[in-house]
Amino acid sequence: MLICNWCQHEGAVEAQKTAFWELPDGTRAVEITNVPSIQCPNCEMTYIDDDIIDEIEDQFMLIDTEKLPNSFTYQQFMNQPKLLKKNYFKF
Repeated sequence: MLICNWCQHEGAVEAQKTAFWELPDGTRAVEITNVPSIQCPNCEMTYIDDDIIDEIEDQFMLIDTEKLPNSFTYQQFMNQPKLLKKNYFKF
């Protein structure tokens, strides 16, 4: 069992949810399905862990976002060919 970051309840569980993200260049937003998330039955909050958010943000900086469709799964997104070895904009 996981501990909810919002209410500290020890009954949070892993889930897969849909998230919407704006591309780094601001040209459009995309839908990412099956994103690893955490869901709390106590406070009813569903959220994405900071580590997953960092992975998503980094991936957007490493791939050709123009080739992305408007909707895709998290796994499809993470499997996109990388143009850079790392996110050079991250400190």
